[in-house]
Amino acid sequence: MSMFIRVKRKKTTYFLHCDPSETVLEIKQKLQALSENHVDDQRLILIANKLVLEDHKTLADQKVENDAIVAMTLKIRETGDWEEVVIDKPGEHPKPDTDAS
Repeated sequence: MSMFIRVKRKKTTYFLHCDPSETVLEIKQKLQALSENHVDDQRLILIANKLVLEDHKTLADQKVENDAIVAMTLKIRETGDWEEVVIDKPGEHPKPDTDAS
């Protein structure tokens, strides 16, 4: 049975068609093709329960369901730490003032 997941990072959302039997590593490989971020530099977190998804486990093993929202964070090269989860929502940033008066 196929499903979709939404992978979000900052202002970007990737809609991935996948299967519950796919491993997280396979999902990261799909993301690498789209975002050019190497699989070793990606960390995926299931937003619903803040679970860091493990590469060798399947989506089904980790209770990732259809239309789940997954955050992608990247490794900070200088420190080796991971970015904080940042997902910008529409309307969060004020629009620039366009009044010319």
